[in-house]
Amino acid sequence: MIHPTAIVDPSARVSDDVDIGPFCVVGPEVEIGDGTVIGPHVVLKGPTRLGKRNRIFQFASVGEDCQDKKYAGEPTRLEMGDDNVVREGVTLHRGTVQDKEATVIGSRNLFMAYAHVGHDCVIGDDCILANQATLAGHVTIGDHAILGGLSAIHQFCHIGTHAMCGGGSIITKDVPAYVIVNGNPAQTHGLNLVGLKRRGFSREALRALGEAYRTVYRQGLTMEQALERLENDFEGPEIATFLASLKDSQRGITR
Repeated sequence: MIHPTAIVDPSARVSDDVDIGPFCVVGPEVEIGDGTVIGPHVVLKGPTRLGKRNRIFQFASVGEDCQDKKYAGEPTRLEMGDDNVVREGVTLHRGTVQDKEATVIGSRNLFMAYAHVGHDCVIGDDCILANQATLAGHVTIGDHAILGGLSAIHQFCHIGTHAMCGGGSIITKDVPAYVIVNGNPAQTHGLNLVGLKRRGFSREALRALGEAYRTVYRQGLTMEQALERLENDFEGPEIATFLASLKDSQRGITR
């Protein structure tokens, strides 16, 4: 199941049922899990570990050296979970020793054509990066987040779980969980209600999140005042997630 024109380093660990297409290059210290399909002209460079049943389309580059000028050839890593789809021309770079030494990608994510994931990024599960969405280094993306096409995320930003960033958005601050942002510079436009309803959030949870959102964004409170009110007057796991995304922000939140 390895095409005769593919170049696979003898030290690469490739499961027996992996399909590797024509003209691929699989370097040393690459591990590819069961059921993975690698399309033609894909480059995999290690140290990189791919889980099971990933699908990588033509001309993608996975595990390449990062573009950080401080990088000096250190043995950093890229780690990917299971059931991800990596479309044409996507670039996923390894980490740096200045951070966690690894770029970490979860499971069931969709990377549409020409998306880019920079060094030391951490991406959760079930995320979508639409065409040409771009992550600078050190970006963290929570589970179920959606990044629209041509969106650009500044380094060290955090995108919260279930958040949505509109196409073409320029994001330079953190995006709290559950909210929609859009524009250049990005601004908030309410909760991601359509996405939350599709994922089965109850009416009670949506109502509580709506009140919490208004507390932060619509009542003219300082962040300290809003956080105090959320801690004292709200409860529930969804509120706890929203509150944590606010409290953990290091760059300030998108307003």
